[in-house]
Amino acid sequence: MRAWEFSQKDFAYAQKNLRVLSGLYGVLKPLDLIQAHRLEMGTVYANPAGKDLYSFWGDRLGKKLNEECRNSKSEYIINLASQEYFKATQPKNIDVEVVSPVFKDEKNGKYKIISFYAKKARGMMSSFLIRNQVETLEGIQKFRDQGYRFEASESSNLQPVFLRSEQNRIAA
Repeated sequence: MRAWEFSQKDFAYAQKNLRVLSGLYGVLKPLDLIQAHRLEMGTVYANPAGKDLYSFWGDRLGKKLNEECRNSKSEYIINLASQEYFKATQPKNIDVEVVSPVFKDEKNGKYKIISFYAKKARGMMSSFLIRNQVETLEGIQKFRDQGYRFEASESSNLQPVFLRSEQNRIAA
């Protein structure tokens, strides 16, 4: 995200609009203070609610996101979490539309999701949304960082697809 380059205005916007999912802390705002830790959402962790962190969190993460959306009058969530983490929100219980951008890189002439690059692209998209204070679904389509481009023919409203050619990946 390169947050060290954010202006005060960027931080204020992020604090109001960005939420981060944590297996240890739940739903966080960007400036919340936490202890450094390494805990994956998929970690097997026996607890009174079940065998893992999904059981531990139950429906609380989704309820918190619904509350945040109601308070901000948001009509949708732009989901830039990994599938592993977003699954913990119980997406079927989210009350607003969930927009989940997909990032595909070319490899051997075919476009596919390459997790290493997709993770970086989700961070770049977060930064883009914050710096440009994107408030519309059309605004998401303007993302062009590191050679990615919106591909309308592969996209839907809830799943915009961004492609990056092998040549553009190497140049970036």
